[in-house]
Amino acid sequence: MRLTWEPMTLKLATAFNIAHGSYTERHNVLARLEHDGLTGLGEAAVVPYLGESREGVTAYLAQATDALGDDPWLIEDILDRLPDGSHAAQSALSLCLYDLHGQRLGQPLWRLWGLNPARAPLTSVTIGIDTAEAMAAQARALNAPILKVKLGGPDDLPLVRAIRAVTDATLRVDANAGWSRETALALLPALADLGVEFVEQPLAMDDVAGLRWLKARSPLPLFADEAVRSAGGVAGLVGAVDGVVVKLAKFGGLREARRAIDLAHALDMQVMLSCMVESTLGVSAAAHLAPLCEHADLDGPLLIADDPFRGMAYAGARLMLPTGPGLGVTAH
Repeated sequence: MRLTWEPMTLKLATAFNIAHGSYTERHNVLARLEHDGLTGLGEAAVVPYLGESREGVTAYLAQATDALGDDPWLIEDILDRLPDGSHAAQSALSLCLYDLHGQRLGQPLWRLWGLNPARAPLTSVTIGIDTAEAMAAQARALNAPILKVKLGGPDDLPLVRAIRAVTDATLRVDANAGWSRETALALLPALADLGVEFVEQPLAMDDVAGLRWLKARSPLPLFADEAVRSAGGVAGLVGAVDGVVVKLAKFGGLREARRAIDLAHALDMQVMLSCMVESTLGVSAAAHLAPLCEHADLDGPLLIADDPFRGMAYAGARLMLPTGPGLGVTAH
């Protein structure tokens, strides 16, 4: 097998503002794994607030090359041999392997896994932090059935009120670890009155005790995102949250993401399958797991002005899973 990689810069359609910062482009990495005339594709979504960098991803891929071996059928063995390090890079390698696997068998991953695409939940569409007027205008223009509203600033409640005034859509809010315990406790009842469905990562990623304290007092379900980055970490959140947010780049790929989904369900927690700012390549890979999850937040390609791939598609908020072999993704 031959592994190569190259930088992939994604320009966003508009500035994307969250509690961690503001972005106009993302600096991801595209990986290719070639074997026997076929090429598996993978995307490493580089997220600085999770400690990832393009340099770190490429250094990891160079280090991991020796772990691949010469038999791409042995996916479990290969993934077990990968060194510790960048989860984004591990995810890219995982995507390459599963893409190659599906191509060799001539089937999309969801079919190999025995999943029904019709069971994929509707996806939310994200509104980044802006002025109340701008966020309300975006909510009106999107006209989507489910909106995910980024919060984590000093004027969060007026922002949600402005959006609710122009739409009857289901609202979910994501504080991206931007609230203190006291702020969260004060906001949650008002958000419940505005019909918010659930709140994602209200507190700092390492404040599990705070999440447990808040859950006992919250009128809304709480979901953990930054607080969980592995399947094993799901167990530590029992009693602290009602659900977990699973992202391939955060968990290290398809295998670990599926383990997290299964464990969360075994522990009576819901799962929202989500993504970073990624191209259709990375989000299509995640979409193959969507039929296993209660909620979806797979709108990454909708934020990008120059998506270089085609694969999964949208019929309104409905996810149309790829039908091509493997990940079902091709370059434009």
